[in-house]
Amino acid sequence: MSQAGKQTVLTGITTTGTPHLGNYVGAIKPAIEASRDPNSNAYYFLADYHALIKCQQPEQVHQSTREIAATWLALGLDTEQATFYRQSDIPEIPELTWMLTCQTAKGLMNRAHAYKAAVQENEEAGGNDPDKGITMGLFCYPILMAADILMFNAHKVPVGKDQIQHIEMARDIAQRFNHHYGEHFVLPEAVVDDSRAVLPGLDGRKMSKSYGNTIPLWLPEKKLRKAIMKIVTNSKEPGEPKFADESALFPIYQAFASDSEYAAFVADLENGLAWGEAKQRLFEKVNAELADAREAYQHYMDHPQEMETILRQGAEKARSEATPFIQRLRRAVGIQAMG
Repeated sequence: MSQAGKQTVLTGITTTGTPHLGNYVGAIKPAIEASRDPNSNAYYFLADYHALIKCQQPEQVHQSTREIAATWLALGLDTEQATFYRQSDIPEIPELTWMLTCQTAKGLMNRAHAYKAAVQENEEAGGNDPDKGITMGLFCYPILMAADILMFNAHKVPVGKDQIQHIEMARDIAQRFNHHYGEHFVLPEAVVDDSRAVLPGLDGRKMSKSYGNTIPLWLPEKKLRKAIMKIVTNSKEPGEPKFADESALFPIYQAFASDSEYAAFVADLENGLAWGEAKQRLFEKVNAELADAREAYQHYMDHPQEMETILRQGAEKARSEATPFIQRLRRAVGIQAMG
């Protein structure tokens, strides 16, 4: 599936939200840097089918797809080097999903963390139906994820720790298919980078839209400064020493600064730098890194047809592999022409 001697690395981005600083630091920036590795084939896709599982607002899915595509392009993803596509533009993926579904034990899906959590929530609510409100999309989405991965025989799949189970499921499904129909799939491996920063949000908890504590990535300059000024600190006055465990300012600044810059920032706060001045320094650091990309982002948002062209080119590139592969899999399972 991949060019000789290269490892295939695949990452999906669910299109349900607006990118924020935590997404940028923890996932987008390192992924774009990794895509430049000449020893790997990088695949990045907008997981819009996955979005339908948890979002039934068409306008939100569409807008999020635009924002995420514009974000990755503005931040420098080289679409000549990497394959960048929309999941829904690859019809071979849902076809493969069905083939894999027919090889997947229901008991395996019963053990999926998301499904078990939904059942537990229903049971704790005291209802009679543990499956109340649970769709087959939620129940089966690990199979769709497996199809995303196995379609391009990804060797490595960078994920957070909460997604490791899904990669293990993809391996189980691939092994079962291979056992029945011959060796078609590479067994993927989860890649968890513990060194990646997990940014705190405005309130100090993990930056997450579910907590309502995010700093959107593409705020205009004045709004970005205003958002950073809202980061929670304690009541220590200017001149009092302030330490790294006292505010989210520290890890956010560290994510945008060099080691020496961060050391100087910490030293100044320990020597009594005012919180307001520290926030101003953080704003200047973040804004300097994002200013040029912000202009590029706005350009793409104002010219959606440019993004559409790039995504269609990415889909064509992806399908040049997916189409012959699905034909091979069809023959493997017995679906082929009469003569």
